[in-house]
This record gives sequence, structure tokens and C-alpha cells, in this order.
Amino acid sequence: MASKPETILKELKSGKFSPIYFLQGEEPFFIDKITRYIEENALPPQDRGFNQILMYGKDVTVSQILNNAKRFPMMADRQLVIVKEAQNIPDLGKEEGANLLMGYLNNPLPSTILVFAHKYKSLDKRKKLGKELDAKAIVVNAEKVPEYKLGPYIEGYIKEKGFTIDARACQVLAESIGNNLEVLTNEIDKMLINFPEPAEINTDHIQKYVGISKDYNSFELTKALSFKDVLKANKIIRYFGQNPKANPIHPLLGLFYLHFTRILLVHANKNLPERDLAGLLKVNPFFVKEYLAAAKVYKLGKIIDIVGYLKEADLRSKGVDSNMEEHETLKELIFKILH
Repeated sequence: MASKPETILKELKSGKFSPIYFLQGEEPFFIDKITRYIEENALPPQDRGFNQILMYGKDVTVSQILNNAKRFPMMADRQLVIVKEAQNIPDLGKEEGANLLMGYLNNPLPSTILVFAHKYKSLDKRKKLGKELDAKAIVVNAEKVPEYKLGPYIEGYIKEKGFTIDARACQVLAESIGNNLEVLTNEIDKMLINFPEPAEINTDHIQKYVGISKDYNSFELTKALSFKDVLKANKIIRYFGQNPKANPIHPLLGLFYLHFTRILLVHANKNLPERDLAGLLKVNPFFVKEYLAAAKVYKLGKIIDIVGYLKEADLRSKGVDSNMEEHETLKELIFKILH
């Protein structure tokens, strides 16, 4: 059965290494993180020269990989073979290559750690190789973190570093950067190195060290829409228009769709307690009152209209029946939502 990235990292940090790792999935961040940890910790530095082999999928066949994996370590207890970009191995998806790998799965060399970093996609579990890997290797499915889980992910990542973050700051990071984990964690890391000791991160810190305005960001825009704060919404849109490359329309459209879908759920579940409603909306309980207030501002029919406006804006932003600039499309969309 496939394991979660955090489970495998915990095992590795405890010193437990297995003969075969197959790291696969759409989120390269987790695959890179596990691969990097194994590369830096599986062998002591003095053993790496002769016993650490790095290969790239497009340059090797399954047979060449296994020839290296079957080699005994030189003057060491074990060797490490890493195949990066394993999704490009030319014969991995072919019968001959699959059979060779399945043969090795049945009798791996105990002194070899073999790692496949298979990015952006996963093997078909219905096929024999997928089933055999699942049964006989450590398989990690690295999935994208969905938008609604970014808040808990950010909180957990910052907690690992010994810091905390308030709910508003967490939401600003999630909604402004999105679920590109490499970018997100790089920005967090760059921010945290400015603190001599652990602290609680707030929006002032994010503005100072990440460069996301605490007043003019996507989080504040959705909040302004929730309360129909026309003046604030227009100020933010004007701010976005001054730097359109930093504020592209497509992530905003996705955010608006999620936001108004949540308001729609509130309409359908008005009698739920706030804690249960937070679970249904998949938000921090801190933000439930905003959605309850927004449901009073936006009647059901208006939300249905807004979903139509979002679809129309998406098509226009892609050049369908429109020559409008992204900023103008966004301005028009906000006007329709608010009026």
C-alpha cells in the first residue's frame, strides 16, 4: 500500500532505510524532498564516492539501472542508486522493462537502496508492475495539496520550524501564493531566517519579508466581496492593475469560485453549528462568521448569477469573443459581483 510522504520522511529520520523506493505523483516537491533526504543521509560522506550512483531516466534503461543496483558496495555496508526523472525511462512502460524490474522486486540486493523519482504522474495500479511495486517496494504517492488544505499545511510546515502563524496571515499566504509548494516553502523559509528566535508570524511580517501587502491581497479582496465593501474592493483591484504580472486573473477566478461555492454551501446548511459548518466548508473556524455574513448579503439567485459571471470572465481572459485586458476583465467581473 502506498505511503504518505510525511510517513516515509519520519521513518527515514529514524534511520530506517528500505531496499526500493518508488516515489511518484503530481507534486514534485515531496518527491524532491524525500530524494534529497536519502541522498544526504543514506551513506556517510566518506562512502559516497564509490557507492552513490546518480542516474537520469532519459539516459538509461531498466537493465542499466538494475545492473548498478545488483553491484555490491565497495568497502562499505551499502550503496545508493538514485534514478531522477524516472518518468522518462524509455522502457519502464514496456513489457520487457517491466518484467526486469518485477524480477528485481522479487529478490532485491539488501545492500542496495534503489530510489526512483518518478515525477508528475503515477504508474497504473491496475497493471502488474503497479501492483508488484505496491506490494514489494516503498511506494509514495505525492499528491498536490488542494487549495482548501493549504492552511493546515502552512501551519504544520511553520510549526516544524519552531514558529506559529495567526489565521489571517496563514490565509494571506495560502490565497496569494497558492499550492505551488516549492514557491510557498521557499518564501516561508526566506521569511523565517529573519527571526533570531521563534515567533508568531502575522501579516506585518508577510508584508515586510515576502512582499505581499497586508491590505491589498486576494484574501482581503474576497473579504471585501463578502461584505460588499465596494470602496475597498475597488482599491484592491486598482492596486492589482498597477502590477498585473504579480496578480494574474486565473488564480483569482479559482479563488472566487471556491469562495462563492462556500457561500452556496452555507445557504444549503444554515442550521449547522458553526464548528460543523467549518468542517463542511473546509476552513478555519475563525472564518465561519464571514461566510455566514456573506450568505446574508448574497441571496441564492445572486450566487448562481456570479458563477455565470466567473465562467464568462474565464472565457474572456482566454480571448474567447473578447480583446479585453485581464485587468479590465477583472474590473468588470468585480462590478457585476458587487452590483
